Amino acid sequence: MMLAKAYSILFIGTLCVQSVLIIACFVRAVKGPSIADRIVAINMIGTQVIIMVGVVALMLHEGYLVDVSLLYAMISFLAVVVLCKVYMGVFLERQAKMNQETQDHA
Repeated sequence: MMLAKAYSILFIGTLCVQSVLIIACFVRAVKGPSIADRIVAINMIGTQVIIMVGVVALMLHEGYLVDVSLLYAMISFLAVVVLCKVYMGVFLERQAKMNQETQDHA
């Protein structure tokens, strides 16, 4: 009985810490000085959510939540890959435009 209470406190504490970390990553995603910081923050939010779903799966003794966590991991990975691809496209487009402007002025 005492061990179950200790695990319950541990799980709740872990979820609270993860919530604070998600808020901190969200602030970084909004404020971030660069696009790379924002992408990393979004990736970290996805990772924290995966951890939280895993902790809830342990708390509730529900195995299917682990499958949900794995699906979320795949979706989060794909989202970060798409964001990086979009960012690289925008970056390369800006770079080509700057090169064209410098060639026009020269």
